[in-house]
Amino acid sequence: MNVNKADSTDVGHSPFIPDCVLKNVSLPNGMMLRVAITGQGEPLVLLHGHPQNHLSWRKIAPALSKHFTVIMPDLRGYGDSGKPPGGKDHRNYSKKMMAEDVVLLMDALGYNRFAFVGHDRGGRVGHRLALDYPQRVSRAVFIDIAPTATMYALTDKAFATRYFWWFFLIQPAPLPERMIGNDPAFFLQKHIEGQLKTPDATEPEIFADYLRCYQDPAMIHAACEDYRAAATVDLQDDAEDSTKRIGCPLLLLWGEKGTVGQLYDVIATWKEKALNVSGEALPCGHSPQEEVPEKTLAALLPFLTSL
Repeated sequence: MNVNKADSTDVGHSPFIPDCVLKNVSLPNGMMLRVAITGQGEPLVLLHGHPQNHLSWRKIAPALSKHFTVIMPDLRGYGDSGKPPGGKDHRNYSKKMMAEDVVLLMDALGYNRFAFVGHDRGGRVGHRLALDYPQRVSRAVFIDIAPTATMYALTDKAFATRYFWWFFLIQPAPLPERMIGNDPAFFLQKHIEGQLKTPDATEPEIFADYLRCYQDPAMIHAACEDYRAAATVDLQDDAEDSTKRIGCPLLLLWGEKGTVGQLYDVIATWKEKALNVSGEALPCGHSPQEEVPEKTLAALLPFLTSL
């Protein structure tokens, strides 16, 4: 790994992921990303979703590190990464901008081509990443998502009820920010409990770290901006690229007990967006890597290590 020392600062080791170094990496676009790195071998990017941070991968990163250099950023706006204002039309939280962050990060770390796994919002960034930088992504895994535009287009009462925050967080500022900020612990707990279907999948000390980040008003605002972008500029970007397809091999994993698995034919939705699609359901809710890590690894490793 060839890190540009001028752009990277070691900030310690993760107390939750063995042999994992934490770095603050400053990117040419002005963004600072907190990144956790472990292992050795070919590069593999793991990108978390809302409302977590890189610790979402704590249960599978040690096993993956035996095969790969595992690179786990906090998304812009999340965890300990930078939290810029949303900007005009929420563009600073568009998935195009977040995908650019990943590419600039990998440039800073000295990697040209890499494998990618994204959960939830991280998977949506991965969709944009694979479209905008096809030469950089060797293979991709998206966990528990259908395409954003598809989910909005097929919105019905069942989806709007189960995923109410897709419509709550996009309301104009500061309505959702102030409501969540009044009791972020309650909102975060109810959100995670509603999404994950495996008891105790989020350990108290991990929830405490998620909450440490989520109590920051800047992160609450960033999360809202992320969803506002998804409902506006991201849909515009998707429409402009409606004829593009993901070219690299794409593996889909989803929870059979979750909303995505129960409301959508996940593989069929992605066959409209990608050329080489496979996938399977796992016996869990929204976060397989936290709920059923062994089964998640059993699905990931053959795909990621195949030629």
